[in-house]
Amino acid sequence: MTSNRTPYRPFRKRLAFAALLCSLPLLAYAQSYPAKPVRVVIPYPPGGPTDILGRIVAQGLSARLGQQFVVENKPGASGMIGADMVAKSPADGYTLLVNASLHVITPSLFLKMSHDPIKDFAPITQIAQVPLVLVVNQQNPAKSLKDIIAQAKAQPGKLAYASSGNGTAPHLAGEAFKMATGVDVPHVPYKGSAPALADIIGGHVTYMFDSLPSSTSFIKQGTLRPLAVSTTKRVGSLPDVPTVAESGIPNFDISTWYGVWAPAGTPKDILRKVSGEISAILKDPEVAKRIASMGSDPVGSTPEEFDAYARSEQVKFDRIVKASGAKAE
Repeated sequence: MTSNRTPYRPFRKRLAFAALLCSLPLLAYAQSYPAKPVRVVIPYPPGGPTDILGRIVAQGLSARLGQQFVVENKPGASGMIGADMVAKSPADGYTLLVNASLHVITPSLFLKMSHDPIKDFAPITQIAQVPLVLVVNQQNPAKSLKDIIAQAKAQPGKLAYASSGNGTAPHLAGEAFKMATGVDVPHVPYKGSAPALADIIGGHVTYMFDSLPSSTSFIKQGTLRPLAVSTTKRVGSLPDVPTVAESGIPNFDISTWYGVWAPAGTPKDILRKVSGEISAILKDPEVAKRIASMGSDPVGSTPEEFDAYARSEQVKFDRIVKASGAKAE
């Protein structure tokens, strides 16, 4: 008996051949990419960690791919102005976005946005992760996380914790800490880490989850005492400082991180090519050393890995924002 599928085999072959022909222009396009300068949009002012990491990546890509990757700073509105410009750019691989984790936090903080940080962007790779460290003034008697929790519970509403701004990872880490421990500690937002740390040192606020790079010098000077780091693993530069999870709050894992995106619809072969090149850049010993000197851990992930991570981070931060009532500045 003849199978009734036999007459369709030639048709299947023709379909497969047609699909191959359709994919050839895209493959050739990806192989020739980049054929002209590429814009690398950084939605913050020059000099900050996002700008520094973005320029490291752009310089590395220029050297490896033989084409200019030109950095453009487009600050404003918690990074949304620059991100919106990239979201509305052609999906051809010639406009990239380097942004911090605030990219996926903004939908939880702002009722109206002109772009969706997940749907309107194609993830390329995570560049780096920056642990947060809970610090207190050296004069504070607390020597551990349990000590600061005991202080807060003994004086409900009397202590205060600082952050570098409403809706930032340090702020949301502080709120997650409150929810996990049940302490009543008011939040005092500042316009960046520097003024917040000044008030920690001056004794005006009790503690702060701060980005490790901005606290490191004060920790080395002995002005600040680190009690715990916010990531699941200890930090190489502070090997004796336990994690929050080790200190009695399981599954606590909050950090600031940085990544690269393109407009949604950018050909996957281009995304993979750029991702692979950036991963190679991050593995260079000199680059890795430079990033480590900033208190950051270089990552380098595939587009698929970064997509899954960014989505999970958005869910986590959204839960914290809703539970805490955090608002944008």
